[in-house]
Amino acid sequence: MFRLIGAACFAVAAAAQAQTIGIVTTPAGSFSNSAGQAMAKVLVEKAKLRAVVQAQASTGFEEVETGAADFSVSNSFDGTFYAGGTGDYQGQGAKSAIRYAGALIPYRVAMHVRADSPIKSIAELKGKRVSSDFNAQKTIGRIIEAHLANAGLGWNDVIRVPTPNVVRQAEDFMSGKTDVMFFALGSAAIKQANASVGGVRVLEVDTSPQAMKRSEALLPGAYVIEVRPNPGVEGVSKPTHLIAFDMVLITNAKVKDDVVYRTVKGLHDGKQDLAATFPPFALFDPQNMAKPLQGVPFHAGAEKYYREAGLLK
Repeated sequence: MFRLIGAACFAVAAAAQAQTIGIVTTPAGSFSNSAGQAMAKVLVEKAKLRAVVQAQASTGFEEVETGAADFSVSNSFDGTFYAGGTGDYQGQGAKSAIRYAGALIPYRVAMHVRADSPIKSIAELKGKRVSSDFNAQKTIGRIIEAHLANAGLGWNDVIRVPTPNVVRQAEDFMSGKTDVMFFALGSAAIKQANASVGGVRVLEVDTSPQAMKRSEALLPGAYVIEVRPNPGVEGVSKPTHLIAFDMVLITNAKVKDDVVYRTVKGLHDGKQDLAATFPPFALFDPQNMAKPLQGVPFHAGAEKYYREAGLLK
């Protein structure tokens, strides 16, 4: 009995002494928030780090830049834009302290309509109600614009319905204020919408070079991915081509090398546990974590681990 109590006390003490790190994600219910929660759980077990997930209405880059958080779960093109002061951050100047920790899983994104909607293609969104503006999360507006561009449409071709962020636009869709909802596959919000409106259906993208060129002009680094029917993916009833881009982990050069090293190592070694908590992590390829991110240098701690693991030459 004494040994059991002693071991339990030791475990509690170890947890209390674990270094705390902050991981910024988009709002609760979003894809990146669910991924962040899974990562936090794994980092406690694999890296002995107490990770606190900070759900924000914005991108979280500012928190990482100022040191209010250690990491931000973002997408590849937005990380490139922020670090370089381009895209939606034009005129804000380059952020010399922003660093890249690694690639995680693909964001497989799609425009969803109700299962019984007469809308069968993205081109048929012309004249329909589409969430817009996204003042607190401009990245989402850009992704929706890229889907419209894929079909040769623009914001002037649809009825704009202003909304602050991705979660609010899902609420607008479920309440009938819009005709289409954007979200990454596997998100809790899609499951909620699927149950709320009697089923959802994704709209396939045009994979022709011309169509994808229009999308990639707005989303550098985006690519086409085929998604097959799966019980965990709502709205896909046949092999369907969608737009994808990488989820990435962004950090600051001032975060200690050891913290970043332990973080990426813990994630690299924790695929099974990550997927058990958040099923989309089944798509996680640890060997792909060192995939370069345009315009953003690796953090020294991440680079050290990737070289040791043979992922960087």
